[in-house]
Amino acid sequence: MNLRPLDFRSDTLTQPTAAMKEAILAAPLGDDVFSEDPTIQALQQRVADLLGKEAALFVPSGTMSNQIAIRAATSPGDEVLCEAECHIHYYEQGAPAQLSGVAMRPIQGERGVLQPEQLIGMIRPSDDHFAQTRLICLENTHNRGGGRIQPLDSVAGICEWAHEHGLLTHLDGARLMNAVVATGVAADQWSRHFDSVSICFSKGLGAPVGSALAGSREFIRRCRRHRKVLGGGMRQGGIIAAAALYAIEHHVERLAEDHQNAKRLARAISGFKGVALSLDDVQTNMIVFEISPSLGPALELVAALRERGVKMLAIGPQQVRAVTHLDVGRDEVDAAVEIIGETLAELTAAPAQGRKALSVGEE
Repeated sequence: MNLRPLDFRSDTLTQPTAAMKEAILAAPLGDDVFSEDPTIQALQQRVADLLGKEAALFVPSGTMSNQIAIRAATSPGDEVLCEAECHIHYYEQGAPAQLSGVAMRPIQGERGVLQPEQLIGMIRPSDDHFAQTRLICLENTHNRGGGRIQPLDSVAGICEWAHEHGLLTHLDGARLMNAVVATGVAADQWSRHFDSVSICFSKGLGAPVGSALAGSREFIRRCRRHRKVLGGGMRQGGIIAAAALYAIEHHVERLAEDHQNAKRLARAISGFKGVALSLDDVQTNMIVFEISPSLGPALELVAALRERGVKMLAIGPQQVRAVTHLDVGRDEVDAAVEIIGETLAELTAAPAQGRKALSVGEE
C-alpha cells in the first residue's frame, strides 16, 4: 500500500490539494495595501458573514491576528486575562508585552477550559498601583487542552461577565471550525459573544498560509493600521487568500473525518500497555496521551517512532500529542497504530536503564 507520510505532529502540515492550487492560479489579483485585491476583499467579506461581524481583515498568521487584536483593544499598562496554557500566553513569545506593553494574567483552567466563577475578583481595582484590566481572551478549540471545545454556556457566561464589567473579549478561534463541526453550533453563534474573533486557514482547513480577524468596522479599521506596522501589509496577497477562500468553501465539513480518525487512533492507543488516555478527552482532531515512566520519557518514544516513520510531538515529560488532518486518512491511522504498538512493546521489553539514550532536537 502506498501511504502518505505518517506525520501527526500538527494539522499545519497539510499540503494544498490540486483543486486548491487551481483556485490559486485562477485568482484575480490587485494591491491589497490599496484595498484593491478582489480575492482578499471577497475572503474578508466571506469571513465577516461567517462570523456575523461587520468586517474582517486577512493577515499572514494566527499569531499576528491575535496580537493585532490585543494591540487594538488595549493601551500600554493594561492587563489581559487568559487561560494559563492558551496559545496567546504559552506560544506567542510574550508578544503582548513586546508589542503592546500589556501584562497577561493567566488563570489555570481544566484542560484549557475556564468557568465563569473563576473570574470573580480578577479585575484590578481602579488604583494607580495596578494595571488596568481591559481584555479577556479565550481559545476554542484549545491547543494544549488536546483540542478541547470550550462549552458554549461557559463562553456565554464568561463574555457576559466581561461585558458587564466593561471588559472587551477576544476569541482565538484558530480551530473554531473544528468546534463548529463537532458541536453543530454555527460559527456566528460562537463568535457573537466576542468583540473580536480570529480564525486560521492553515490548520485543519488545509490552506498553506493565513488567518483572519473579525469585529466591528471601526475595530477592523484600527486593526488594519496595526497590521501595517507589524509587517502584514501584503500586495497581491490574493494568491494566498484564494487558498483560504477555497478552504472555507470546501474543507469545513470534511473536518468530521479528522475527528473520526482521531477517535479511531485514540481507541487503539488507549489499549496499549503503559498508555493513559481517556477517550472522553478526544473531542476533535487532537489526541494527548501519557506514557508510563517505565517506558522512558516522551522524547524517547517520539524519537523511536520517528525512526520507524511516524512523527508525533512530545509536549511534556511523559505526554505525546498526535493530530489528525487532511493528509492522514484512515489507512495512515491504521499503519501508525501498528508501528506504535510495536515500538511500545520494544520499549516495554527493554529496561529503561539498559536502553541507549536518544538525542532529540527541538520540535
